[in-house]
Amino acid sequence: MNKKIKVESPGRINLIGEHVDYNGGSVLPGAIDKKVEFIIENIDGDNCFIESKTIDKKFEFKFASLEKSDEHWHNYILGTVNYLINKKNQKISAFSCKIDSILPIGAGISSSSALISGLASGLIEINNLKIDKSEIVDIVSDVEHNYIGLKGGIMDQFTILNGKKNKLIHLECHSRNFKYVNAEFNDYQLILLNTNVEHNLANTAYNDRVEECNHALELINEKYNNKFSSLCEVELNIVERFKTILDKKIFNRASFVVNENIRTHIASKKLNEFKLIELGNLMYQSHKGLKNLYEVSCKELDFLVELTKPHNQIIGSRMMGGGFGGCTINLIHKKFKNEFIEKASKIYLKNFGIDLTAIEINICDGIKIKNLQTD
Repeated sequence: MNKKIKVESPGRINLIGEHVDYNGGSVLPGAIDKKVEFIIENIDGDNCFIESKTIDKKFEFKFASLEKSDEHWHNYILGTVNYLINKKNQKISAFSCKIDSILPIGAGISSSSALISGLASGLIEINNLKIDKSEIVDIVSDVEHNYIGLKGGIMDQFTILNGKKNKLIHLECHSRNFKYVNAEFNDYQLILLNTNVEHNLANTAYNDRVEECNHALELINEKYNNKFSSLCEVELNIVERFKTILDKKIFNRASFVVNENIRTHIASKKLNEFKLIELGNLMYQSHKGLKNLYEVSCKELDFLVELTKPHNQIIGSRMMGGGFGGCTINLIHKKFKNEFIEKASKIYLKNFGIDLTAIEINICDGIKIKNLQTD
């Protein structure tokens, strides 16, 4: 039975809790109303046909040949199909897939996970496979680790699959326990400011941070008989005891992660209590740590965060995502947003010679699938 479906796979923001997902900590993300769209249809024959309208490229492949491609974007598709067939032992039909996206690539709003999550969900749907959302999270993680080479956590794909309109997700990444938190910002709006830069060391530095945090955990566990299964389980007072034991860089990484995890729990509480000023202060603290202790910011991101500080109408700002480019996330009063965006754009262009892109976002539902045709 042939099926033709439309899949809408959203990007995501993370209000706070950066670089803690792969350290077993808590995050506060939400799905957003900027999406990757797929038209997927199962077809006869052995060849699968993929077309990306976003980058105006096409390719085709057979299930018998799913090794990594030299074309980077092919691997998001090949890795997903390979997992379903060779790791989940599922039988799937040949298919055609047209992809269109309004998610900026490299902006830190998870276009990669949206692509893999959306494709996996679509293939599961057209082949009537019995695979739940939790398993899709594992599929995306595997593809990102083994086909893309990014050692990330589960936040992005979990949020894309489980997002809910006007709700953020307080997700405990280690256990996958979660609860929804009201994303009510009253007179304020979340605005992303895209630096439109992506420095070359983004992916390698990301993986370096994973290794550095793992190293910190190993050294702490040597003293504590392997008590901790993740870095975010380590109490802050224990981390402080290692200040003179760990290499300074490794200590800074651990200190940031544990403090950022604490900030996330506090931020979730403040949001529920509508204490937005205190929430915004936590965002600024997060950026300070990302810049000075975790060292994943860059001059463009720092410039934009500093630009917000003199304005009472902006109550929070920080870099968001892996770092070294991408976006800042900002809580800006609705009556001030246009004035600030215009001002920031002019000053940013003058200083860096780069156009700034403002992205107004709303928190929305996760992946949606619509049947277009059934034969």
